[in-house]
Amino acid sequence: MPLIAIQTQPMEPDKLSTRQFELFREFIYRHSGIRVDLAKVTLVSNRIRRRLKACQQADFDAYYKFLNSAAGAGELEQFLDAVTTNETYFFRTPHHFDWFKGEFLDELVQRPQAGALSKKLRVWSAACSTGEEAYSIAICVQESSIKLHGWKTTIVGTDISEAVLRDARVATYKKRSLDEVSESRLRRQFDASADDATYTVRPALREMVEFRRHNLMEPLKLPPFDCIFIRNVLIYFDRASKQVVINNLVNALAPGGYLVVGPSEGIYDMLSPLVKRSTFAYQKS
Repeated sequence: MPLIAIQTQPMEPDKLSTRQFELFREFIYRHSGIRVDLAKVTLVSNRIRRRLKACQQADFDAYYKFLNSAAGAGELEQFLDAVTTNETYFFRTPHHFDWFKGEFLDELVQRPQAGALSKKLRVWSAACSTGEEAYSIAICVQESSIKLHGWKTTIVGTDISEAVLRDARVATYKKRSLDEVSESRLRRQFDASADDATYTVRPALREMVEFRRHNLMEPLKLPPFDCIFIRNVLIYFDRASKQVVINNLVNALAPGGYLVVGPSEGIYDMLSPLVKRSTFAYQKS
């Protein structure tokens, strides 16, 4: 009786081994400054598995070798997109935006100005993810149009992930991202889909924000900013990387500019170049 050949599909890799996880963990740290928590091995495994399939690599080891090869140079950005955590929503920590719209803008417009051309407000949303923070800032600016009459405003949102920046530019969000947005703001600033499942930021607001890719471990080569938001991001960095990022942020601040930080960043003893004005706002003297 003739033998029948049975074709079997190669087994799909399940989860990173301890050795493999450490290799990828160090690779992520080396290229982004982010130290992945040891408890996230399953999450990281799932995200890397999608990338090795896309690159037609047989297993985790083959994909790691590919990442480190000349042939895989173009994969680095896609890899970092896949493994970085990006989750946020509009007006996260509302009192930060109340301060920005109130005390900060009041102080800014009262500073002595050299002339009409010097009336410029520059704001940076660092590690902006899919853009909710940057658009929240834009809403505050738009709602302060009388206060800022004659001012030119620039809002820049940056992130290491080009994938989330594409979503930020499209600016379409599900309702769960808008829980902190009042009904009046929702009607004024967003267009709802036919089934009310998604909401898109209106064009006038989208035009206020420029999005660009940037690694926080590197200086941002742009004119200085009057206010920089860096929140719920540095918790993923170790101490050495945090210090590099803080130095870059302080250098990006204009004299008198403010750094707005999240409550759990673990950086308060690194902010000595700045003057503490509140629990979250630090000013460059």
